[in-house]
Amino acid sequence: MDPALLRERELFKKRALSTPTVEKKKKDENSSAPRDDSKKKAKVPSNVSAAPKLDVVNYKTMTGSSQYKFGVLAKIVRHMKSRHQEGDDHPLTLDEILDETNQLDVGSKVKQWLLSEALISNPKIEVTEEGKFIFKPPYKIKDKKSLLRLLRNNDLKGLGGILLEDVQESLPHCDKALKSLQNEIIYITRPIDKKKIVFFNDKSDTLPVDEEFQKLWRSVAVESMDDQKIEEYLEKQGIRSMQDHGPKKILHHKRKKPNQRKKVFKKPRDNEHLADVLETYEDK
Repeated sequence: MDPALLRERELFKKRALSTPTVEKKKKDENSSAPRDDSKKKAKVPSNVSAAPKLDVVNYKTMTGSSQYKFGVLAKIVRHMKSRHQEGDDHPLTLDEILDETNQLDVGSKVKQWLLSEALISNPKIEVTEEGKFIFKPPYKIKDKKSLLRLLRNNDLKGLGGILLEDVQESLPHCDKALKSLQNEIIYITRPIDKKKIVFFNDKSDTLPVDEEFQKLWRSVAVESMDDQKIEEYLEKQGIRSMQDHGPKKILHHKRKKPNQRKKVFKKPRDNEHLADVLETYEDK
């Protein structure tokens, strides 16, 4: 073996022996730490709690939680809607609303937010002149007569029907009113979102249709066909479809611009006014 390597090995051993070892002390300190903690824990009396308990009332009234604020607002809007549907249409102050919704533990900052921002900008809440609040329905209808009048006006103006959910939200005791008007209105389900729409049943538009024609009409399935496919099918059967359906575009005639050319005036020739007087002397 190389003597130089042996010498380096010996020197390395001496250096390793001369350096102090700290690992054992660390292990001793770590092992003694749990014992000290257990002793400290034992000294704490049993009737004193180490951590303070969470106050439920303070947690509820924390103003920093936006989820809590919007929860209070949603509860107010639901309550105002339900009392409107029951026929209670008198306005209320904020304290009266919080009392009826069992939310009297709301903090001052949340109250200020409701008064200055939330209730004023909410589309379902209306503010009266006295500073009170009332529910704002989609339509101002109070009874079945006003509902029938609204549906008739929409039918005359060609505005169509009204969503059933808007009627239920606007009209107090809606089910009772709709039941009494079952012969005056009709329901049509919208195929896009399956929502029901209420229309005025104009009986003057009803025409007697033969049952055989009704059966033929119902037997033809055109749900998956567009206008172009229907037109192609009619042409194959020897039937010409209507080409002029839909609103016609009005063509505006363009006005002709006036001629901007400048009129050129011919210069008069010399002595044209003496044409009859002049004489020629060539023959002389």
